[in-house]
Amino acid sequence: MQQWARIAILGAMFVVAYLLILAWQKDYGNAEQKPQQNAAVVSHEVSADLPNGQTATAASDVPQANNAATQQTTDAAAPVSQQLISVQTDLYHLWISPKGGDIVRVELLNHDKNKDSDEPFVMLESDAKRTYVAQSGLIGLNGPDSNPKGRPNYEVEKTSYSLNDAKAVKGQDGQTVKVLSVPMVYKTADGVEVIKTFTFTQGEYPVVVNHKIINRSAQNWQGQMFGQLKRDNSEDPGKSDQGIFTLGTFLGGAWGSPDEHYNKLKFANFNDEKLNVEATGGWVAMVQHYFVSAWVPGEIKLTQKGQPFAAKLESRKSNDDMNIIGFTSPAINVPAGTVAEVDATFYSGPKIQSELKDLAVGLNQTVDYGWLWPIAKLLFLGLQFFHGLVGNWGWSIILLTILVKLILWPLSSKSYRSMAKMRVIAPEMQRMKEEFGEDRMRFSQEMMALYKREQVNPLSGCLPLLLQMPIFLALYWVLMESVELRHAPWLGWIQDLSAMDPWFILPLLMGATMFIQQMLNPQPADPMQAKVFRIMPIIFTVFMLFFPAGLVLYWICNNSITILQQSLINKAVAKDRAKREEADSVN
Repeated sequence: MQQWARIAILGAMFVVAYLLILAWQKDYGNAEQKPQQNAAVVSHEVSADLPNGQTATAASDVPQANNAATQQTTDAAAPVSQQLISVQTDLYHLWISPKGGDIVRVELLNHDKNKDSDEPFVMLESDAKRTYVAQSGLIGLNGPDSNPKGRPNYEVEKTSYSLNDAKAVKGQDGQTVKVLSVPMVYKTADGVEVIKTFTFTQGEYPVVVNHKIINRSAQNWQGQMFGQLKRDNSEDPGKSDQGIFTLGTFLGGAWGSPDEHYNKLKFANFNDEKLNVEATGGWVAMVQHYFVSAWVPGEIKLTQKGQPFAAKLESRKSNDDMNIIGFTSPAINVPAGTVAEVDATFYSGPKIQSELKDLAVGLNQTVDYGWLWPIAKLLFLGLQFFHGLVGNWGWSIILLTILVKLILWPLSSKSYRSMAKMRVIAPEMQRMKEEFGEDRMRFSQEMMALYKREQVNPLSGCLPLLLQMPIFLALYWVLMESVELRHAPWLGWIQDLSAMDPWFILPLLMGATMFIQQMLNPQPADPMQAKVFRIMPIIFTVFMLFFPAGLVLYWICNNSITILQQSLINKAVAKDRAKREEADSVN
């Protein structure tokens, strides 16, 4: 019994220590930056910070070339729009700068800034307080983004686009969806035309960014496509702040390839441990709590059929301490009088695992469940299944708890049966302690004989705790990392299962169920341990005040089912004991 008490106390200490470590391991930087309220006046004069292409003469942020050629691109005289290009779909509102064609602001329409706000969550933005943008273009020997005079100024037909005005087409699955194309044109004086097109699809977050190079000049055109994410060191606007046990989620860069599916890179290590990998089928991303932005290199099309290209994945720090992670394509040669295309896919939105998995190998692992990810993944799939049936994440947690308890019922029943026997023989144990308490060796011998005679394992009581602890911690990661449960309501006062209960009702119910469960267990023989056991429900209730409501709901359901199971087993054991004693008295 003393061993069981020690294990229970150590288990509680382990949970508390583990969550305290998480609270200290937050990868956040400066104070939170407020997004600019009026997107129409967001500055699109984002500094270049581009990768190095195949020219040594380039804008400050442009990547350096593999050779020292210094051919320059000459702008044709053309009027330049100074307005951002507004694009609205069913999922987001996005702004593109005509200078370079960078995405400088993204608002997610289906995700609020916080639970009590109607403002959309701002994913990307560029203003005096915060910089987080997605840049892309053509660099290299003839790439317009490598022009020392600055990045290209694209011409556009209009400055406002809406998916509602787009034409409907049949998708690959046969369903009719709306597809919106936003073309931007840049022409050089020597006859090269670049058409940069953003393609948006109804119901999808990925955006295809295509560069079409039409070479009407008399010379060969050569360049490379790049795509990159550029971010300052500001705090994660999507982080949770619901108490001292809030999960310290990762904020930084990430990349993957078919050989190395998922790798994280802290902003602080963008120079010292910077990324420099070449891969076909790779990706780069910036990860934050619940959301991710990513570039996935696509294909180079020199003929009718496109071919995936081996992209160079890189990370670096700019001169003004901006964090940059991106890709660069191989050199693209477009002979005079020919046409070529190169594209990539950009994603900026919630970490929806099914969508990210289809986009690139390993990108779905940006939903980082930690070292317990195998258990967490199973729990999430179970929650998804039940959510498909009942349409509510709170009831899904309850149904998942019932399923888990049913699976563990045979193992836990053996443990609870042994604990019930311990409860029955408690008077005999107390008698032995009074009789042999001074002789510890004799007392231990008599106790072992009693355990053997009654077929009791004093350590079996720790089995339920050992089984539940990994599930408890894995579910914590699921609730805190899965965007599907962000701001997910249950009923009544619980309007966000990923946040703490605002009225502390669930933690109090959890404490009550823990107290009832404790009454069904055998009490420790040692007075000090018995006292500790009596205050354990109070201690756990205090801790649970700051836990996500969904996790507390799971623990309440788990305790309630355990109470039912223990009650049934206690009655059965007591009944068997009474029959045995009656049979012994007759004999």
